[in-house]
Amino acid sequence: MSTLHTAHTSAHEGAHGTLRDYLIGFGLSVILTAIPFWLVMGDVLESKAVTGYVIMGFAAVQIVVHMIYFLHMNAESDEGWTLTALVFTIILVAITLAGSLWVMHHLNVNMMPGMGPEAHAHPSS
Repeated sequence: MSTLHTAHTSAHEGAHGTLRDYLIGFGLSVILTAIPFWLVMGDVLESKAVTGYVIMGFAAVQIVVHMIYFLHMNAESDEGWTLTALVFTIILVAITLAGSLWVMHHLNVNMMPGMGPEAHAHPSS
C-alpha cells in the first residue's frame, strides 16, 4: 500500500510549483497589469484603438503566464486532457469576445441618434 501511495505522490509531484515559480508568476502578472494601466492613465499612445489592441496583447500574454506559473499547464499533464480543456476554453473565449464586440458595435451604431451616416444624408433645416 505504501508503494502505491509513493508512486501516486511522485507522479503528481511535478505538477506543484515552487515558491520561486509563484513569485516569478506574481511579478510578471503585476508588470503585465501595470503597463496597460500606465498606457491608459498616462494617455501614452495617440490612438485609442492602438491602445486597446496593445492592452489585449498584454491580456493574452498574462493568460499564458497564469496558465504556466499558476495552473501548471503543459501538453504532458493529465494525459492531454489539460490541452483539450485549453482548446475548448480558447474557442469559448473567442466566441464570447467576438459576440461582445459585435453587440457593442451595433449598439454604438444604432443607439446614437444623429451620429450615423444617414444623419448627414438628410440635413434638417
